[in-house]
Amino acid sequence: MSVQQISTIALSELAVGASCYVASVELEGLLRRRILDLGMVPGTSVRCVRKSPAGDPIAYAVRGSTIALRTDDARLIRGYIPDNTCTDGGK
Repeated sequence: MSVQQISTIALSELAVGASCYVASVELEGLLRRRILDLGMVPGTSVRCVRKSPAGDPIAYAVRGSTIALRTDDARLIRGYIPDNTCTDGGK
């Protein structure tokens, strides 16, 4: 079985209404601790809820809560969109 490379995107690049799973949190210090405490840990589903007209901040739905992040901070959280081609039940 071959190892498949998963490409990631920054949360700031996620379109409104789109979802992904957290791959890594590259923030540092107290903000990193706060983000992890809010449940945004690797493997967690995140959905972009809305972006302000100026693009900053951006709101994300995470574990039943809405979290607003500055664009610069959202760039340091990487996500991946899973390949669903094998999970469609053979349809």
